[in-house]
Amino acid sequence: MTSRILRVVGWVVALLVGAFYGAAGTVGQAFLVGPLPVGLILATIGSAALLVALRSLTGDRLNALAGGLGLTAATYLFSQIGPGGSAIVAAPTAGTEWIPIVWTVVGPALMVLVALWPDFSRFGDAPRPAGS
Repeated sequence: MTSRILRVVGWVVALLVGAFYGAAGTVGQAFLVGPLPVGLILATIGSAALLVALRSLTGDRLNALAGGLGLTAATYLFSQIGPGGSAIVAAPTAGTEWIPIVWTVVGPALMVLVALWPDFSRFGDAPRPAGS
């Protein structure tokens, strides 16, 4: 296989894994323990870890973008009302309206942050003066 085909396969896999994380995060983001939004915190940490892993393990920004697009697409898809009028994600209660709004913004924000983060590995160590 050529390198180009392997890169495209990697992008597709990143998109599918991102969609899985987006679906799981969308369903679980509303979980509360008292006033603490544990579901939102865990979904955000998991999504951030996925995108950072995709970027750092492959060294390719497009993998992070593909994972973020999958995450965002699944969040959008599972937040919609189905043709029969039912919704997968329950409507927020009074006082928790901000949680789904934050989750809707977290995916695209993490995608942009991870994909556009500068690559510091290209900066070498500063040359040291002789004798030190």
